[in-house]
Amino acid sequence: MRAPMLFNLMVKYNIDQTFTALADPTRRAILARLASGEASVGEIAEPFDMSLPAVSKHLKILEQAGLLERRRDGRTLYCRMEPKPLEDISAWIARQTAFWEGSLDSLASYLAATPEDNTHE
Repeated sequence: MRAPMLFNLMVKYNIDQTFTALADPTRRAILARLASGEASVGEIAEPFDMSLPAVSKHLKILEQAGLLERRRDGRTLYCRMEPKPLEDISAWIARQTAFWEGSLDSLASYLAATPEDNTHE
C-alpha cells in the first residue's frame, strides 16, 4: 500500500513543479521557442530584455521541473525541450475532466429523476 501512495506524491510533486514553472510568461515563451528545436542559451536570451543571468535562472527552473535538458558543446550551452512533464499534466487534466464530467452527468441524471417540488408557488 505504501508504494502507490509514494508514487502519487511523486507525481503530484512533479506536476506542481511543472505548473509552477509554467506560471511565468517568460518561461512559457522559452518553451515555445524550444518547441521548434534545440537552441543555445544566447539564442534563447536574445528576444528578452533581461540579463543573461536572469534568463539562466528561468532555464534552471525549467530544468528542475524536467521541462528542458541542457548539453554543452565546447563553450556553448544548448537547451532542448523535454515534453514528458507536459504529457503528465495532460494525463492529469484528462483524469480530472473524466471525473467531473461523470460527476456532473450523475447529478443531471439524479435531478432529472427527482420529481419537481411544487411547494414554492
